[in-house]
Amino acid sequence: MNRRKFVKKLFLSLLGLFTFIYIDSFWFEKYIIDWTIFDLSRKKKSRIKIIQLTDLHLREIKYFHKSIGAKIFYENPDIIVFTGDSITSHKRLHVLEDFLNLLELNILKIVILGNKEYDGKVPLEDLKNLFKKHNGIVLVNENYVFFKKNRKINIIGIDDFLKGNSNFNFAIKDIDKTLETVVLNHCPEYSDEINIINEIENIPIKMILSGHTHGGQITFFGKELYKPGGSGRFLKGWYNLTTTKMYVSKGIGITILPIRFCARAEASIFYI
Repeated sequence: MNRRKFVKKLFLSLLGLFTFIYIDSFWFEKYIIDWTIFDLSRKKKSRIKIIQLTDLHLREIKYFHKSIGAKIFYENPDIIVFTGDSITSHKRLHVLEDFLNLLELNILKIVILGNKEYDGKVPLEDLKNLFKKHNGIVLVNENYVFFKKNRKINIIGIDDFLKGNSNFNFAIKDIDKTLETVVLNHCPEYSDEINIINEIENIPIKMILSGHTHGGQITFFGKELYKPGGSGRFLKGWYNLTTTKMYVSKGIGITILPIRFCARAEASIFYI
């Protein structure tokens, strides 16, 4: 191969590589949602199906949000949990309502706050009233009992660790400690504190669901360029704590830079 052909092949190869990275970062990993599925039910007859949506960072409704609505309609879960950072400004409450209009009214929505709701000065009462219209409740250091046929589970919602007042002790006040429990906790760093408290309280926590990290949003060879405060030692996926396990979702939205790389947008389905 002469020098001219070598340079041409090298140029075309680099062009192809950069085109792939561009399409992957600005489109595929942002808009083609990875639906992960986890069965923790141990074959219970009355399985409870939960879909986790986190870090939506809603600014406008795009086609992939409609695809999320269609997927949820097909899956028909018992509960949708929103684990923080649904919107980033009080001016976007109408966009959140547009998104909720894509979801079936009969599906229960359980919501917690993230740091972006605080940064965006989203009024708590307005958020509660909006979700109430769509069969939803907002939990701020509170617990809720969900019933399905002959089963009951606790769902605990923790306030945001960075901008709110995370208080697991307050959230478990008067809780039924005989019931399996799911904890919603936006910033995974606070899960270490939950674990320490639960070593004394001994609540049967089935799992903690977190987000916030975006899975690093931009990673190379499994190493993130940046992790927001409140992430602690956690990045994505499952972590085993001494009294429970936690799943950290990569979430759906983006922040700072309009790209994802090796941190594909994610929504998860859990059976318990």
